[in-house]
Amino acid sequence: MANLKALRNRIKSVKSTQKITKAMKMVAASKLRRAQERAQAARPYAEKMERVLATLASGIESPDNAPKLLVGNGSDKRHLLVVMTSDRGLCGGFNTTVCRGVRLEIERLKAAGKEVKLIIVGKKGYDQLKGLYSKYIVERVQDIAKTPVTYVEASQIGDKILSMFEAGEFDVCTVVFNKFISAISQQVTLQQLIPLDVKSIPVDTKNTGLAGGATYDYEPSEDAVLADLLPRNISVQILKALLESAASEQGARMSAMDNATRNAGEMIKKLTLEYNRSRQAAITKELIEIISGAEAV
Repeated sequence: MANLKALRNRIKSVKSTQKITKAMKMVAASKLRRAQERAQAARPYAEKMERVLATLASGIESPDNAPKLLVGNGSDKRHLLVVMTSDRGLCGGFNTTVCRGVRLEIERLKAAGKEVKLIIVGKKGYDQLKGLYSKYIVERVQDIAKTPVTYVEASQIGDKILSMFEAGEFDVCTVVFNKFISAISQQVTLQQLIPLDVKSIPVDTKNTGLAGGATYDYEPSEDAVLADLLPRNISVQILKALLESAASEQGARMSAMDNATRNAGEMIKKLTLEYNRSRQAAITKELIEIISGAEAV
């Protein structure tokens, strides 16, 4: 009977866990819809800004006079990686896949003789990377996703990156994040922010728009617009990465909690079957003892 009691307690415990995971799945599904809408709304703006910058950059005749944010400082020795992770767990392999991509990139850069620095957004990323790469971490940002991410939070990270670049602390900056594909699919993405990776951005000829071949005139001048947009673009791309990461986190959490709920259901079935068999065996044993006692009399 002690075994039956242990099985009853375990079934009760698994059922309680199943209720929690089911509730977390529903909460994540609710948050996912809003996070997905914000991420999808930010994509056109961020992509259009990159294309405008690429179009303006294509008209620069001499790289010597171009802004450093566009062409770099002439070196690629020191690399800054901005890693986007979550502050909370229970989201499957969301944080692990990002950290794995960061590790691979760090090892690739180290093998090429480069110096590496890290800015880590999120507690989970810091927990996973501090063991091997604590000496590379120069800044950590936490609790940024407690409320919906806005441009204010993104600009704070962007300002930090710009101040480090102006101080000559790094040469190349890359942001690493999970791009939202669907509720069950996220893609680890490395996007170079400084210098702007113009080659990877589709661009038309100089002063040619992307819609219907329209021609644009820039005021006060193309160089002035470029100089003003480049710093803003850092914060815009950081915001896009944060929103993509937030949507990916909720999708990964919803998927993980759905799997946990179904696994709990399977475990409850197995434990219930084991309980019924044990109970039947105990009843049969008692009946045999009663019949044997009656026959002995």
